[in-house]
Amino acid sequence: MLKNPSILKRAHEEMDQVIGRHRRLEESDLSKLPYLQAICKETFRKHPSTPLNLPRVSTEACQVNGYYIPKHTRLSVNIWAIGRDPDVWENPLDFTPERFLSGRNAKIDPRGNDFELIPFGAGRRICAGTRMGIVLVEYILGTLVHSFDWKLPDGGADGLNMDEAFGLALQKAVPLSAVVTPRLSASAYAL
Repeated sequence: MLKNPSILKRAHEEMDQVIGRHRRLEESDLSKLPYLQAICKETFRKHPSTPLNLPRVSTEACQVNGYYIPKHTRLSVNIWAIGRDPDVWENPLDFTPERFLSGRNAKIDPRGNDFELIPFGAGRRICAGTRMGIVLVEYILGTLVHSFDWKLPDGGADGLNMDEAFGLALQKAVPLSAVVTPRLSASAYAL
């Protein structure tokens, strides 16, 4: 969103309309924020927390897309590659939350039923914390977006490094540096 301020602006507008600027985001607000949910889905698609799903072992020999897979083969699903597959996603390298607001992607859900978007895995071995993870990402991101204006320090979007450091969990290679300013009324920040 820092690289594309129009996305941040649209999220702010949605939150101002639904929540206003006199209180903080509450969990009950999340279902009324479809653009925020689309931002989270797009984030799950492009930057999954676990790029490779935990390994699985085939219980029997089978054939997938013309490839023979022997029994007892260890398999890993490349969630990162699925999210960037041009056969699945139009302009897969672009960060476009709008892709989840209409058309064939509008009903896609990150809870493991739509194999185009499986940030928490799928099937019997889906992450036990999937529902909590989705709510927490939406709530934390929503709180940060609603409560603050975000800007990049000198250098603007060209200075934002989005390289990733691969490992069991995906993380930024270079930590984010941003300037934040409060955007809500002072009473909204009081404990």
